[in-house]
Amino acid sequence: SSLVATFCGITEVNPLPPHYVCPNCKKSIFTDENGDPLNLTYGSGFDMPERTCECGTLMKRQGQDIPFETFLGFNADKTPDIDLNFSGEYQAEAHNYTKVLFGEENVYRAGTVTTIAEKTAQSFVRIYAELKGITLRKPEVERLAKGITGIKRTSGQHPGGIIVIPDYKDVFDFTPYQYPAENTEASWYTSHFEYHDIEENVLKLDILGHDDPTVLKYLSDDVHIDINDIPLDDRGVISLFNSPNALGVTKEAIKCSTGTLGIPEFGTNFVIKMLEEVKPDKFADLIKVSGLSHGTDVWNGNARDLIINGTCEFDKVIGCRDDIMIYLIKCGIENGTAFKMSEFIRKGKVAKDPDTWAQYKEIMTSHTVPEWYISSCEKIKYMFPKAHAAAYVINGFRVAWFKLYHPLNYYRVYLSIRESDFDLEAMVKGKEAIKEAISNLENKGFDASNKEASTLSSLSICNEMVERGFHFENLSIKESDATMFKISNDGKGLIPPFTVLDGMGDIAAKKIVEERNNSPYVSIEDLQIRGKVSQALIDKMRGLGVLEELPESSQLSLNLFG
Repeated sequence: SSLVATFCGITEVNPLPPHYVCPNCKKSIFTDENGDPLNLTYGSGFDMPERTCECGTLMKRQGQDIPFETFLGFNADKTPDIDLNFSGEYQAEAHNYTKVLFGEENVYRAGTVTTIAEKTAQSFVRIYAELKGITLRKPEVERLAKGITGIKRTSGQHPGGIIVIPDYKDVFDFTPYQYPAENTEASWYTSHFEYHDIEENVLKLDILGHDDPTVLKYLSDDVHIDINDIPLDDRGVISLFNSPNALGVTKEAIKCSTGTLGIPEFGTNFVIKMLEEVKPDKFADLIKVSGLSHGTDVWNGNARDLIINGTCEFDKVIGCRDDIMIYLIKCGIENGTAFKMSEFIRKGKVAKDPDTWAQYKEIMTSHTVPEWYISSCEKIKYMFPKAHAAAYVINGFRVAWFKLYHPLNYYRVYLSIRESDFDLEAMVKGKEAIKEAISNLENKGFDASNKEASTLSSLSICNEMVERGFHFENLSIKESDATMFKISNDGKGLIPPFTVLDGMGDIAAKKIVEERNNSPYVSIEDLQIRGKVSQALIDKMRGLGVLEELPESSQLSLNLFG
């Protein structure tokens, strides 16, 4: 939501209202031919039609209409929420760089406190009663459980949160600190207090590790394209969020009603069901879907019911936290008050502070805010920021573009980076074997293990890939990479890496490739000795027919003729 961040090139989200800008003469246009602001018609600049500048240059379309005040408040009285997304492979280096920027004594990992959940508390009460030989009725169990629900159970650390202490302050002005997991050799201290308890007093940087930057880096290197050149208004890509037809497959063949399997933020069953009901046809719709899917109590039992009941259209429901403030200001509520109300609602404080909500509700009613809107606000537990949703959708859209136009590169990178469990035997045998394996795993239902559920996920993508006319080759001692799938010599298939073998880790796989690069393996015995491959893995390779070209032993047999 920061225009300064946009100009610095550290975010791809332009928060200004939708507008045209000429890359040649720098002319910008924020209104239509009638003089009306473009954001009255378009929710995103990417949804606007193409326009040629007076100088003859095709203009860029930008702007996601995100108010800066959601970042810093109207009076700069809000602690900014700064999220920095890095490749997971680089996250640790980004964390360590904060020590260079601010000094090692000024940065700490954000501490977390895990509390006892309601059902866990009830379980504790029942176990206690059983040990003491006490019989308790259900209402009494629930009453006693309330006494321990929400109290501290254990402490931990935020996966990406770095707390920054001002250089004119001491860390003890805000929190004690501790070693994580009592590891005195750890390179990071962790704040002892839960970071939520001190977030109004100190700045927290969320330096997060994501697969999206990793995936896009590999894809852009494969295809030799700058991801910034990918058109974010491509109608073929937009169609994937409604139907898989553009992929050349049917929804029956891939068991999915959209073409978004494997697309970040849009490939889960929950979001796919949302897409089925919403039927998005523009970029602004995708941003709202992303906001709704990341919120808590904002879709099921809330926005979804309003749409199904015909109370309002999809574009009117609350999708992101920014929507609340903008709507309240349009209703005539004073800017600062609207901001405070939106912060109160998006944090789910309505149920926790009924007195304050009663005051806010009265203001909303006096400004003719509809009853359905007020009721929707009351159900919200957490709302996602629009800037974050826009960033996620931009990444997801780019990945979808590669999936549509460079499919084999997409499947190569997706399976290498995002999947970890495979059924290699089914993959190599082809379409029917993959479908049978999927059916067998689906029939297990909730009895499926986590590993089986993970395998089902990879098989679903493999099924889509073979339905599009591609194939998998067998693991190859001569050709396979350690960790990444490779495009086959015929350009129509993928060669699996050694890590697809169950039990083969990254280090062991890299050792096999390292030794192979030094000199080719001459026998199974040679592979086992130089590649440090266990007998169990050798047996698996044998079963898959991977070792058929290698003799068992390196010894030469000499035939002597007398």
